Amino acid sequence: MDIKEIQNLIKFVAKSGASEVKLETEDLKITIRTGPLGAAVSEPVYMQQMPMAASPVAPSTDASAPAVQTAPASEDHLITIKSPIIGTFYRRPSPDKANFVEVGSEIGKGDVLCVIEAMKLFNDIESEVSGKIVKVLVDDSSPVEFDQPLFVVDPS
Repeated sequence: MDIKEIQNLIKFVAKSGASEVKLETEDLKITIRTGPLGAAVSEPVYMQQMPMAASPVAPSTDASAPAVQTAPASEDHLITIKSPIIGTFYRRPSPDKANFVEVGSEIGKGDVLCVIEAMKLFNDIESEVSGKIVKVLVDDSSPVEFDQPLFVVDPS
């Protein structure tokens, strides 16, 4: 089961109104519980029963393309960059390195803004717009949900 299938399952459960869904296969166990506002929370647990042959897994290019949406009407010119996947948000490539971007940083299309770890894969989140970082909306090492706002960018 890939990340897109898990994301679609979470969306489906959130829309269905079910309070909890459990899915278990040979190597994967997922429990999805919806909160009071219909927000889905998933708890994947991976079980390996026997050694599996190692196969190279390349991160999906879809996972590294963040959703871009215009900010609220009061700040029409600002753009909000949202998380394309569920995972853990990291502002820097490793603990001993500097942050990818800071408030006030000039960014170009294709620049890496952050890394989101999902299922032990580190996905570079690249900008689809050029501009200046106005706000960083998520703390380093925090969990993020699909479509959660990460950055506010001024494209001017």
